This record gives sequence, C-alpha cells and structure tokens, in this order.
Amino acid sequence: MHTLEIKNLHVAVDGKEIVKGVNFSVRSGQVHALMGPNGSGKSTLANALLGHPRYTITDGKIFMDEKDITAEKTHLRAKAGVFLSMQYPPSVAGLNVGQFLRTAYQELTGLKVSVQEFHKKIKADIAQLGMDASLLRRGLSEGFSGGEKKRMEILQMLVLEPKIAILDETDSGLDIDALKAVAKGISVMREKGLGVLLITHYTRFLEYLMPDFVHVMSDGKIIREGGQEVAREIEEQGYD
Repeated sequence: MHTLEIKNLHVAVDGKEIVKGVNFSVRSGQVHALMGPNGSGKSTLANALLGHPRYTITDGKIFMDEKDITAEKTHLRAKAGVFLSMQYPPSVAGLNVGQFLRTAYQELTGLKVSVQEFHKKIKADIAQLGMDASLLRRGLSEGFSGGEKKRMEILQMLVLEPKIAILDETDSGLDIDALKAVAKGISVMREKGLGVLLITHYTRFLEYLMPDFVHVMSDGKIIREGGQEVAREIEEQGYD
C-alpha cells in the first residue's frame, strides 16, 4: 500500500498565495478527482507536488509513504514513485520519443535495456492507447496534436509504472475514442495498485473511471468532498 499525503499545504507563486491549506491523501488503487473553476489553484497544487521551482511551498508538508518529500528535488520525487502528467506537455526538438522513454525507464529502474528490447516491452502499451509504433521515432511531442500529447503522457505513465499519478486535465482536448483509450490505460494501472489524483472539469471522464473521492477546490481551498454524486451535482448545477 502506497500513500501520497498532503498536510495543510500552502503554495505561493511570485509571492502570491494560491493554495491555502489543502489536506487529503491518495492511496494505492484509489482515484481522487479534483474539480473546481479555472484559477482555483488545481494546477498550482499539482506542480507544487512535483517540486516545480516556480511554486513555493510556504507551509505544510508532502509525504510519500510516510517520507517527507516537501523539499526534495523533482527527480527524487519521481524516483519515490510520484508522476505528473502535465496540462500543457512541452515539445522537445531533437529528442525522439523512444530515446526519451528508454532513458527515463533506465534512470528510474536502474536497469539497462537495448533499444530493441525496450521497444518490444512497450509495444503493447502503445497499442493499448491506439497509437502507432512509428511515434517512437518522432520528436518528443513535436508536431503532436493535443490528443496525441495527452496520450503520450499516459504512455509515459504506463512505461514508468509510478505509485501515485497526478493527471492534470489529461482528458482535455480528447475525442471520445481517445478518451476511452486513456481511461482504459489508467484503469489497467489502477488495478495494479496505482493511486490517481485526477484534475478535470468533465464528468464524462469520471464516468469511465468511477472515482472513489471527489474534491472541489475554490480560491485555493477544498470546499467540498464526497463521492461521484458531487461530480454529478456540479454537472447539473455548476460550481455556483
């Protein structure tokens, strides 16, 4: 059983407090949905959990499996088992997808695998997401559509097998087929014990994933918590 625990977390950006005392825990096999209007602090929280240098933790703690990782560098949080799928994945010219994934896998696991062995290993993951193996030769997210970038983020998750995944609007910009493929990839990992913190605006995605908990964030604070019924109420009534 693995746990990411957030205790009274306060986060500032450029000296302005954005996250104002958030508390909750994500455990193995659980899906937590984090919802809220734009500007409520959801992405700030996600970035702070992975140690983005722009986001300053001014109070509170982050624990991964009871270890305090509040001040850890991003790569050490990743090695501890925390993964972030970014809202706006960057493109990196000159670095192809296959090189990137293989290097990340070897760095995280300490295992050395040949290019051929690695491509064979991830072939099923690529197919599961409805992607073509030719993407391994493309530049990282270079020329990718929005949907391809989001599937690429989930492919990274499948390859790296984290303990806890933070998915920041992974469903944004996906057509229905891509949405189903991404949801299936997340569900497969959930069955293996992955804990998920899913930031989303859309209840359709939650219908495929059936979250255990729904948290509603506003003005940097969690203002409501519950189950799937909370998401349905938001769809019907909005945040107001």
